[in-house]
Order: sequence, then structure tokens, then C-alpha cells
Amino acid sequence: MSDFDLDELRSELDEFAQPEKKGGRSPREERIIAGFEEIQRFVDKHGHLPRHGEGGDIFERIYAVRLDRLSALEECKVLLRPIDHQGLLTSAVGVDGAAASSLDDDALMKELEGAAGSSDITTLRHVRTSAEKREAEEIASREKCLDFETFKPLFQQVQADLESGARTTRRFVKDAGFLKADIQVGQFFILGGQTAYVAEVGEPIKAPNGETDARLRVIYSNGTESDLLLRSLQRALYKDDAGRRITEPSAGPLFDDQAGDSDQASGTIYVLRSKSDHAVVAANREILHKIGVTGGSVERRVANAKLDPTYLMAEVEIVATYELYNVNRAKLEAVIHKVFGAARLDVEIKDRFGQPIVPKEWFLVPLFVVDDAVSRIKDGTITGYVYDPKSAKLVLATTVDG
Repeated sequence: MSDFDLDELRSELDEFAQPEKKGGRSPREERIIAGFEEIQRFVDKHGHLPRHGEGGDIFERIYAVRLDRLSALEECKVLLRPIDHQGLLTSAVGVDGAAASSLDDDALMKELEGAAGSSDITTLRHVRTSAEKREAEEIASREKCLDFETFKPLFQQVQADLESGARTTRRFVKDAGFLKADIQVGQFFILGGQTAYVAEVGEPIKAPNGETDARLRVIYSNGTESDLLLRSLQRALYKDDAGRRITEPSAGPLFDDQAGDSDQASGTIYVLRSKSDHAVVAANREILHKIGVTGGSVERRVANAKLDPTYLMAEVEIVATYELYNVNRAKLEAVIHKVFGAARLDVEIKDRFGQPIVPKEWFLVPLFVVDDAVSRIKDGTITGYVYDPKSAKLVLATTVDG
């Protein structure tokens, strides 16, 4: 055998003499890799690193803390570097350093528990509790708002109104009044440190508990949006200690920061005109108006007007509506009826069973005077004014009495 052959043989034997590379990984390493791959999938889907902050999705915040800790542990960095095709280990900024440092090795392993599966067939994988599912629904996954430029001027105007004092924010109280109130299109809130605008309210749906719910489109001032449920937004606002409602401009004296038992989320003053053939109604149709306040849809409220003596047992026309927020509806309605008390219609209507009814919310007053009254309610000057049928205008009560 030549020297060359001996060299080749020695080379081959040297290869056999290399220590066998261990192909398997420990359960600890499997959990670390599986946990890191979850973060990678998040980045692939959302296009950014998971971020800290109370306003973010709860799972995004978990991934952010996990990535901080994985980036801080040399053992993890060595293990993960070969599969870190996105450069996450070097991109983690560690915004929440305190949270990351508090997560020691044992805590990290516990947090990663189940990420790589379990050899125990009795262990359930990736099963969230009802509370976790509800939390995820309430926070909802926020996506980039592609038409945010359309809404941006609204947020700028609201901010300007807040700075000038034209709008204020109202503290939330968890009472029966707000629980029953509807969140409506056009309302602004503060949730998780962001201004939220209700851009759309979907068709009513029945929740499992029997309550009415709806899917919302909510736009946030940071350029994101979500499609959470109406009830979920309510609960999220209750849970957020800094959650607030932003009022409409010039709220006036009926809208105070001290929410009482009857304070409601919003109210609509509505003005209706009757289509009844009753002789008195027909003779005064142009100036005879029903004036009331509701917290829900005016259209739904009058849907069965022809069967209700309150609406003169006839169809009605919606002449005008005025939206107001954080209003005590009972007080507001009492003020309106006091102002127009002298023009209240005194007519008897029989219900479906022939029983006589005298409706209380119909007034012989022109629409332009109702406009004037609503303006005075908003700017706080309604106090002391009443409607004078002789002059067909609002006057100070002392003028009428004198």
C-alpha cells in the first residue's frame, strides 16, 4: 500500500473518530425554540416586533416580554441564532426591561410550558380558559387602519376641542344606566391611552346571555382599528381606570361630571309630527309636535306608533333629532316639558281597548322654537325660560308671570 493510500486511510479513520453530533434536543430547548417560533409567526403576520404597553393586545405584550428575556440569555441566543432569519434577537429593544429582568430562567420555562407540546397525553395543549378568551375578545386584535387619513381630521378636531374646553371627558361608572345604553356611531372614548372613535355599528345580534350586541368598527388615534363587540367595548372601558367618554361640544348644565343613578351614556331629543286624522290634530298638524327623549333608536321607538295612544294611535313623521351625551335623560325631559308646559295639547285618545288616554308629550309649538330651546339647553341658558304661546317664542318666566 502506497504512502498516498495510507494518508487516505488515515483521513477516513479521522472522520470516524469525530465525536458523534447529538441530533436530539432536550425538552427545555424544545420549549425555547417553540416559544421563539410563536414570536416569529406574530412578526410574519403583523409586520413588526411585539410591543409593550397597556394599550396593546395581551398576547403581543406576552411575546414582547418573552423576546426581551430570550435576547438577554446567552444560552437562548446561541440556541436560537441559527433559526433567527428575521434578526429578532438583535432587534429586540427591551422597552420593558423591568418586566423582562423579573422573568428568571424558571419563570421563563414556566411561561413557555406547553409551547413545544407535552409527552403526557392527559395534558391539554393551547386551550385557553373562558376568561382568557373573553379578555382576548375585549381587547381585540388591532390592525392598521388603511383609510386613517379620512378619520385623522376628526381626531385633530376632538383634541383641539379638549384643549379649548369645548369638550370634556367624563369618568365611567358601572351602573345599570350605562349597561343598558347603546354605544352609537360618532362617539369618542379614551381607552388604553388612545382616543377611540366609533365609526360603524353593525346589525344587532343576540349574545349567548340573551342581550343585544353588535359588531363595531372602532378607529384609534394611533392609526389602528378593531372590530370588537359593543358589549366588549363597554367592559373594556369599565376595566380601564383611565377609560373616559369624550362629550359633545358645549355640553351645558345638564351634563355634569358627577354621574348619578339615572345618568345615561347618551340621549336623543326627538320631535315627531302625527299623521292622525283626528280633527284637532289635522287642524294643527304643522305646529303640533311630540317632544321626548330616548336613549335608543328613534325609529325603533316609533315603529308601532299606530298601536300606541302615546303616539295618538297613528303613524308619525320624525321631524328632527338632537344628539346629546352623558345626559340625565329624566332631568332633560322634565326640563323640556316644563319649558313647553303652557302649550301642552289637551286631547283624549282611545286606545285599542276603548280606554281613554290623555297623551302628555304633545305640544303646540313651532319647530324653530324647539331648535331655540335645544340650543339654550346646550349652552346652559335654558334656566328660567318658558314658551309663550302668544308671542310664539321663549321668554323669561318672570315676563310671563308679570
